[in-house]
Amino acid sequence: MANQGMDRGRRRFLVAATSVVGGAGVVALAAPFVASLQPSARAQAAGAPVEVNVAQIEPGQRISVGWRGRPVWVVRRTPEMLDLLSEIRGRLRDPDSEMEGQQPHYAQNEHRSIKPEFLVLIGLCTHLGCSPAFRPDIGAAELGADWPGGWLCGCHGSRFDMAGRVYRNMPAALNLEVPPHRYLSDNVILVGEHTEGGAA
Repeated sequence: MANQGMDRGRRRFLVAATSVVGGAGVVALAAPFVASLQPSARAQAAGAPVEVNVAQIEPGQRISVGWRGRPVWVVRRTPEMLDLLSEIRGRLRDPDSEMEGQQPHYAQNEHRSIKPEFLVLIGLCTHLGCSPAFRPDIGAAELGADWPGGWLCGCHGSRFDMAGRVYRNMPAALNLEVPPHRYLSDNVILVGEHTEGGAA
């Protein structure tokens, strides 16, 4: 009788141990499979869309992510920044973003975005591909009291406003490019895919 109780106890222990080891094995096998469903770094560099959570971006702040080997900037503009966009139209080369290919049709507006608050740009100067410095400080002393905030390219001096529009008489002839993008939710932007119904 004592041996039967001992055998049952041993059997239960072995069944439990085997179940735990088997479960761990299933998890170990499943993890690489699930990971393989995510785009690789190579696929992302080749153009896989990139999700950007904008919930943590403070007003006036810019973050940078990579897409197709290029920097993409997402800026959360303040109401003051947005108000200044219309005031400087006469100083810009292409204030209405009429040059083809610089933005998708859904971003061909004064603020060059789907939602005015959030701007999405490719962070490369359209002159020779340098990465302009973010200068959101309105009236910065070295840029002039009338500086409304924007970008300054350190390579050849091109200036862009807070919508990525280039000023007149600058080496860069085109506005900064707006990549295809869409909102997955109020706080998540997918860079690399057009908004619904939205070819460029």
